[in-house]
Amino acid sequence: MRAWTPVAAALLGAILPATPAAAQTLPVSSWTTYSDPSTGTRVDFPEGLFVPAGAPERGPGRRFRTPDGRAEFSIYTVNSARGETPRSYLQNNLKVPRRVLDYERVTKQFFAVSSLHQGRVYYSRCNFAPDQSAPMHCIYLAYPAREKKAWDAVVTRISLSLRPRHA
Repeated sequence: MRAWTPVAAALLGAILPATPAAAQTLPVSSWTTYSDPSTGTRVDFPEGLFVPAGAPERGPGRRFRTPDGRAEFSIYTVNSARGETPRSYLQNNLKVPRRVLDYERVTKQFFAVSSLHQGRVYYSRCNFAPDQSAPMHCIYLAYPAREKKAWDAVVTRISLSLRPRHA
């Protein structure tokens, strides 16, 4: 397996310009849980690191970004995946060749993909419910590649906390 580097820009989101200064550590003092009342998607994220930034690029949910705009984080659901598995969804919707992915993990319950593109790391994870008619619950993160080490633990914790309302 290749080194973990959080998803290709073309898959799920917009590119934010990188800032010249690379952060060595992230200012994370506490975590909070975001819960979308309309979809039930829940995820933990660092309190104070992100500020609300409107609607996500895809599906119902919420978008956040760092106050300086160097990183973004979205939480959303996708209904169009109904009837698909994580593997079939990637096969039918990935907008970049698989060879450009730095990380890919596909199970029966979720997929997680990551790519480095133009100095930014892109990471996406979508969890599928056992009932294939239910929407998938997703997160998307993008941040400067030169800050990868500082973001690794944060991205991992966010990713592992993603769950539907009753999980």
